[in-house]
Amino acid sequence: MRSVGFHPEAQDEFISAAQFYERQADGLGLDFVLTVQHTYERLLEFPASGSPFGRRLRRVLVSKFPYGLLYRVEPGRIYIVAVMHLHRRPAYWRSRL
Repeated sequence: MRSVGFHPEAQDEFISAAQFYERQADGLGLDFVLTVQHTYERLLEFPASGSPFGRRLRRVLVSKFPYGLLYRVEPGRIYIVAVMHLHRRPAYWRSRL
């Protein structure tokens, strides 16, 4: 059985984005959290479902929000490298590899 792990900075991005959305509208932050959780739970079943992103990574889009999960498949787990906004700072996460 696989598990999900987050790079510490990816965890911070996830929390920051949820807080941002909650400030925009009550309940929107929770909707973001649940949508991201649904996305990575789907990866547990279908780890190769994300699009290849470079040589070692894959990316899956988060529905309803302009975010993607950048991840790699490791033995026994999905490791999320970035919870990336799709319209900001491309490649900022490269130092995490």
